Amino acid sequence: MRMNLTGLKILVVEDEFLVASLIQDLLEDAGCVVSGPIPRLSEAIDAARADDCDAAVLDVNLGGYRVFPVAEELSRRHIPFVIVTGYATTTLPEPFDRSPTIRKPFRNQDLLNAISNLVDCTA
Repeated sequence: MRMNLTGLKILVVEDEFLVASLIQDLLEDAGCVVSGPIPRLSEAIDAARADDCDAAVLDVNLGGYRVFPVAEELSRRHIPFVIVTGYATTTLPEPFDRSPTIRKPFRNQDLLNAISNLVDCTA
């Protein structure tokens, strides 16, 4: 498992300020370059289309909108992502029900491990 995340560019899509700040700080402390956090679906879709990132962290619910259009765009571009949700993972629609998923509240190491696994799978 790759635990050196230094230099990886990670797109963060999260609308809860405190959670977004926690994720950003955690990733930056691990050596990642963070794009975002992006709190709105339209901005997140634009970033997913244009951002040159290695992986992404996606909150399922962005102000009442589901993040799946962002996940679809990232999938189209072969950019791996982890879904972060406060909902039961059984509520995710196909094909996202097979995506790496972390339940809120999460342990910091679980998120770092998930990102490490994402980039290991695509390396």
